[in-house]
Amino acid sequence: MTDRLRLLFCDALSIARGKYLPASKIGDNASRFSQGVFGTHYDKDLLDVPGSLMMHGLPDMEARYAATDIRESWHDDTRIVIGDLYGHDGEPLSLCGRGALKRAVAAWQKRDLNPKVGIELECFAFMANEQGRLVPYDNPGGVVYGTGPFTDPLRFNDAIWGMAEKLGFSLECLTAEYDAPQFEYALTFDDAVQAVDDIFLFRQMAREIALEFGIVLSFMPKPIAEAGGSGMHINFSFTDKDGGNAVSSGSDKGGPDHLNDLSRGCLAGLMHHHQGLAGLIAPTATSYQRLQPASISGYWQNWAGDHRGVTARISSEGGAKARMEHRMADASANPYTATAAVLQAALLGVEHNYPLQPMETGDCFDNVNAKTGTALDLKRAMDDLERDSVLGDAVGRELVDNHIAMKRHEAKKTRDLEGDRLRDFYIHYI
Repeated sequence: MTDRLRLLFCDALSIARGKYLPASKIGDNASRFSQGVFGTHYDKDLLDVPGSLMMHGLPDMEARYAATDIRESWHDDTRIVIGDLYGHDGEPLSLCGRGALKRAVAAWQKRDLNPKVGIELECFAFMANEQGRLVPYDNPGGVVYGTGPFTDPLRFNDAIWGMAEKLGFSLECLTAEYDAPQFEYALTFDDAVQAVDDIFLFRQMAREIALEFGIVLSFMPKPIAEAGGSGMHINFSFTDKDGGNAVSSGSDKGGPDHLNDLSRGCLAGLMHHHQGLAGLIAPTATSYQRLQPASISGYWQNWAGDHRGVTARISSEGGAKARMEHRMADASANPYTATAAVLQAALLGVEHNYPLQPMETGDCFDNVNAKTGTALDLKRAMDDLERDSVLGDAVGRELVDNHIAMKRHEAKKTRDLEGDRLRDFYIHYI
């Protein structure tokens, strides 16, 4: 096979869509797709939602890329690239999550601050039983922080690690999570768009490599009712014009006792827009099975230091490693949109001088100071998002309107699904 190019983009549902292009077309730097994918749901329903142009002939949009952005991929003789989306009018497509992230980065850069992002992904592994039903991967020795063959008898994670190193993904860690067979992958900090490009491609790579071992790797937030959930933790900081860490107080110590004004403003924004954020960054029916009180998931509108029970966690590391961690999101969200939403909420806090509520002092199991949580289900989360017009306008009005319409359809579709039926609605896509 001659070299070919795999051109990808991330749609509103966090599905990697794209085309294979022959070597002869690689220099074209673009390819066309129907804009109707932004109205195409998991169940293949084609919906007349904002931006889908379903009733206007389903015209083309274009995915454009630069030759310098083409990478080697995990498949022989295939290179890979992520496209930016443009509408039929030639303007940047407002529905594009990657475009929304670039707008968020540009808004911070106007303040001479460059967002740096590190993302942690959690997931569960499944395999087919003799009847062809998906069941949890059998790793009877799996424990939290487990490593080695008792945690992963088939060693599919070794293959993921090896390919990640070959392709230049900078892994911070790979380990087993609290509930077997659950795993966590974390990539190191980078500029925001680069970091999310990497996590988008890494997730796709991990799922495809796992499939070669007979493993369906699912990043959905709650695939096993009796087990814990899986999140997508978004860690962020900013470099200033001199290259320093702008969220550092100047001390080598971190934590709540060393917050500067920028950090306080970011936290205030995340708290103020807590309920609206949920609809964008925890956007499936199973997200609200994960987001529950006493679940260590980002349910509560609260913040603290080195405390896994809160939504916004302040690292105890200071200096160059000072950072904030937002723990609500899960990987059913488009990672570009989710990161854009967190950065925009933080920026709104800085711009509007929202007051910062007191730090959480409860254990978040038996007692909690916070009085407000996320919505209890997807339908009400969309109502919260719709009410938060300030956040929606900051992220992108048409993108958010499209999201709300798609997710209201999803809420109706999944309303009566439970257990494996609900899991199976999502599992091959997330």
